[in-house]
Amino acid sequence: MLSLGERAPEHTLPDTEGGEHSLAPGGSVTVLVFTCNHCPYALAWHDRLADAARDYPDVRFLAINPNDAERFPRDSLEAMRERVEAEDWPMPYLRDETQEVARAYGAKTTPDLFVLDGEGTLRYRGAPDADHGDPSLNAAWLREALDALRAGEEPARPETKPVGCSVKWR
Repeated sequence: MLSLGERAPEHTLPDTEGGEHSLAPGGSVTVLVFTCNHCPYALAWHDRLADAARDYPDVRFLAINPNDAERFPRDSLEAMRERVEAEDWPMPYLRDETQEVARAYGAKTTPDLFVLDGEGTLRYRGAPDADHGDPSLNAAWLREALDALRAGEEPARPETKPVGCSVKWR
């Protein structure tokens, strides 16, 4: 499990379009959003996270679905593709079929956010904001962390409790 201040492990995952994305540090701040298609919390925060991805074009956002698609068919790669095609996704949607990446990071819920600095060090982990039911919060905790990292500072609130549906493990 990845802890604050530790360097993130390197992995490569496929996206919904057949490409692959490296999770290795790329010199810019990176937001990994462990999410899925069926969790009401993940769905409630989706638009706020998509807006943040659009508002921070210099930050790399990657959505990762680690859920067991056999138990939850709405989280299959095909269902992920359908969702991306039907919605305006500003970030790649990756499939963690083996759940290796989710386990390496210690993802517990959907959504569960991990913000890495340009060197690949974990600087923020948790929820996008304080309440999935209040869109006016606009992913405030995530935005605070991004603003701090882009200014070369440490986030004032480096960790919050992730809130959502439990990751559906095999």
